Amino acid sequence: MLDIGFHQAAGLHSFTPQADLRVVAVASQDNSPTGLEALWQICASLQRLGYPVVVLDGTAQETDDSPGLLHLLQQASWRDDVQLNLGATASSLAVIPAARGMLRMSRAAERSDAAPLHSLLPYFRTYGIVVLHAPAATLGPLLTHTATVPLVVMGDGAAGVMSSYKSLKQIAVDTGLPCMVAALLRGAGAAERRKTKSALLTLQGCAERHLGGPVRTTTIATQNPQELQRLALQLLENAGTIAESLPALHSFAPKGSSAHLVRSH
Repeated sequence: MLDIGFHQAAGLHSFTPQADLRVVAVASQDNSPTGLEALWQICASLQRLGYPVVVLDGTAQETDDSPGLLHLLQQASWRDDVQLNLGATASSLAVIPAARGMLRMSRAAERSDAAPLHSLLPYFRTYGIVVLHAPAATLGPLLTHTATVPLVVMGDGAAGVMSSYKSLKQIAVDTGLPCMVAALLRGAGAAERRKTKSALLTLQGCAERHLGGPVRTTTIATQNPQELQRLALQLLENAGTIAESLPALHSFAPKGSSAHLVRSH
């Protein structure tokens, strides 16, 4: 059983040196169980690397029977009785319903022009990584003050390309951030790899023509632990931190917007 609890001295933790809390963002895709399974495998890889991980799941609604992020944000952090029961499996991976809480954070940030994710620090500073898993429309407003490079997991066929492109466009409009796209291979056949490579090239071409910048892509064989760990390391390398206080970045934005493309070398 893993509980997130608070006590009357919790506020004093802000005066002690703390490692920055890293932020990984993964855009959820409709009807993509393979992508969700890959997310859990990636989180497991990060934990094996020594990073305690908490997943804020923006696809799951908080309820009184299944409390989550909203319930934490509604409580004062100094109260003794603020706890979040994450269930019997939480010792392996903490997963918290967060759809309503993410919306609350976005609205609060709009009103104050503050960095949306800073309000998470009092609750999750003991973790090494917080993974934001949510639709692109939810993720975008939360990432405006970070350098996080979000991950988009591409589904199969033309529908997967279209869904991934919509996610790229949404995040580009909201934040100007580039994304990384991972295509998942369920088999090791050459035909599947060729088909996947073609789909990624199509997506890259659309992004370059209509969004004004390149897209980083990778293919991951879901049955290969080494490739899943490689993706986990890439996400770790591309993670921002909640402690950052950055202006909204404009490295990747649709044509016609006021943002300009900045390439790293």
